[in-house]
Amino acid sequence: MTTKINFNGEIFDELSISVMDHGFLFGDSVYEVVSTLNNQPCFLDKHLDRLNNSAQAISLKIPRDRGWFREQLKSTLVSAGNEESYIRIIVTRGIGEINIDPSSCANPNIILIVMDVTKYSEAFYEKGIQVALVSIKRNPLDSLNPSIKTGNYLNNVLAKMEAEKLGAQDAIMVNPWGYLTEGTTSNLFFVCEGHILTPSMECGILSGITREIIIQLAKENGFHIEEGKWPGAELLKADEIFLTGTIKKVMPVSHLDGRPVGTGKPGPITLNLLRLYDDLLTKKV
Repeated sequence: MTTKINFNGEIFDELSISVMDHGFLFGDSVYEVVSTLNNQPCFLDKHLDRLNNSAQAISLKIPRDRGWFREQLKSTLVSAGNEESYIRIIVTRGIGEINIDPSSCANPNIILIVMDVTKYSEAFYEKGIQVALVSIKRNPLDSLNPSIKTGNYLNNVLAKMEAEKLGAQDAIMVNPWGYLTEGTTSNLFFVCEGHILTPSMECGILSGITREIIIQLAKENGFHIEEGKWPGAELLKADEIFLTGTIKKVMPVSHLDGRPVGTGKPGPITLNLLRLYDDLLTKKV
């Protein structure tokens, strides 16, 4: 279990960066989390596309092309030598003055963290997890757009803390208008009368890569799936709920606010989509 950190093209076992980096001072950064299979990055092009989109949204120019990222990730994965790895790609605004003006930051920093992956317990996939609808609201689109994957995650941290106080393992947030959005680090899907429903981008969510793939798989395999707006109370009527994310994959939810979802066990549609997603990952590598 080895951790290696690539800082602007140099690989280290440990790394210290300047406290004057605006990524540290203000969360002025963008990032991606990438999983591996057979220690090869999964859906790397999609992650690099989203990284670039996030950077453009905050006017942060990434000084390297995707060829550089591929080569540096390859060498860092080899250096770490893990069976499977968790990868975090971070681009910060760089070192600047101790004020929020980004113009004082001349050179963005690129950090690639490669470490042994900590997988979720198989019991979670067999039994499901507990979630809570929390009072913390998701950022509105015209504030800090949730589709931009930045290093500023305090909104999600507060939601996670509230969920844990309620005895749940994750939180589900609504937006300021009461419509369902997503979990703290995952997208939300729920099933009502055989129909798969998921909040649309206009609700204020991250454009999840696993979300995108699950929507595609559902359509290809004959499921009825719909993106839209639903108030938080609609989730109480769900027969199944599941969350999606790079590390979570397709995570079943067994309880919402302490009450069973459906039978209180992972439902057939959830399990089917989990199987289809795992099959797709195997084919990609």
